[in-house]
Amino acid sequence: MLPVVKATRYVLPLREGGSLPGLVEAADLGTYVAKFTGAGQGRKALIAEILAGALARALGFHTPDQIILDFDPVMAKHEPDEEVQDLLDASPGWNLGVDFLPGSLGYDPLGWTPDAAFASRVLWFDAFIGNVDRSWRNPNMLVWHGDVWLIDHGASLYFHHAWASAAKLVHRPYDVDDHVFKPYAKDLRGAEAALLPLVTEELLRSAVALVPEAWLSGEPGFGSPQDVREAYVTQLLARAAAPRSWLP
Repeated sequence: MLPVVKATRYVLPLREGGSLPGLVEAADLGTYVAKFTGAGQGRKALIAEILAGALARALGFHTPDQIILDFDPVMAKHEPDEEVQDLLDASPGWNLGVDFLPGSLGYDPLGWTPDAAFASRVLWFDAFIGNVDRSWRNPNMLVWHGDVWLIDHGASLYFHHAWASAAKLVHRPYDVDDHVFKPYAKDLRGAEAALLPLVTEELLRSAVALVPEAWLSGEPGFGSPQDVREAYVTQLLARAAAPRSWLP
């Protein structure tokens, strides 16, 4: 599982995202963007963040490190915003911490033109995980120390919101129309050749092993958290076995 670190100070809410993440300091002296289980998307958004983050790193993309953030809402008892306070009160215990990149800038689609190889690899990755949230309006990328970092994958893996029909979604084509890199991703076959061999059963099992058991417990239709882990592996292996059915 991801390392568990105690939160020591709630710094401030980050209002760029609809789920109201917060900037939090932790006992390992790190600063993290905290994503809370009490947010509207719930724990499945955090599961998607963990799985997508692990896959992104394995496929060679820059993406911030993650921890499990043990959060006590009492440390933010003086937060004046009632909406934020309600969110924190609904999120005691384990939440997700994403490494804060100080001084990073949001990717500007008008300020930098990616090369076809990079754009194609990012689009291929987003198509594989079903990420619907990398548009020109909201690229969900940061530029830090001269590199582009992929962030915010909570809207991916949409199949886990409807497990009963997940098998029907394996071959669903990815809707590329709104993707920020659509004009530049001219080599999706090359991206497939480079990335698909890396998507192995071993990789998928190591990724789902990072998810806390508590976040997989009580899933309707499953007898145990391990059954849910197996379902993620089965779904993503099936998608990897048929890229031509979903690749734009």
